[in-house]
Amino acid sequence: MAIDPRERYADQEEAMRAAMDGSRASLWTAIPGIVVSFDPVAVTASIQPAIKGVAQGQNGKFSGINLPVLPDVPVVFPHGGGCTLTFPIEPGDEVLVVFAARCIDAWWQSGGVQYPMEPRMHDLSDGFAIPGPMSQAKKIGGISTTAVQLRSDDGAASISIDPSTHVVHVETTGAASIVAEIATVTATNISLTGTVSITGNLLVSGSMINDGKNIGKSHTHGGVSTGTGHTSAPD
Repeated sequence: MAIDPRERYADQEEAMRAAMDGSRASLWTAIPGIVVSFDPVAVTASIQPAIKGVAQGQNGKFSGINLPVLPDVPVVFPHGGGCTLTFPIEPGDEVLVVFAARCIDAWWQSGGVQYPMEPRMHDLSDGFAIPGPMSQAKKIGGISTTAVQLRSDDGAASISIDPSTHVVHVETTGAASIVAEIATVTATNISLTGTVSITGNLLVSGSMINDGKNIGKSHTHGGVSTGTGHTSAPD
């Protein structure tokens, strides 16, 4: 490694700056990264740091080098109160890797409050991967400026909540399904558009109206007798 010429200056302040620059060069805080692989069982990822390191050769010239792939980086999903919002992490996804001030190995293995297993500080070995940062090359479009959304990147499927109108909107170009032991929908009015298929019993408590006519259990037809004939249309 070439010598920093400032080390030869007869200037104590400049020499101190050079020493501080060298110290900061080994201190890691946060860096964007790219997912190489994701382990959904361990909830960790292998991350390629997306900023190159800079090395100075014996000839004094600087060159960029890839930092090593960071293995077993814990992935941070929004989590609390027994609920977690997860994402299907894929190779190529961009993340922000935040480095802990102390060794996290004992905590990662056992949770709780632990002694650091190593004396290292702000080290590449102690990162957390937070999904979400977007470079201009991979940014999404069509972001709503009025509602919070859970959406696919292409915008073809979304759940939106408008904080001003309190409207909740669900939209998808695919299929939507609800699987539950009991599903209850309570609304002043329910409007269905399209073909409705029902498998099982349909229980109605109240009136059944078809084209403005009551066709419920109280609806009867007069002037008919049992047999093979047919009644007229509902009146």
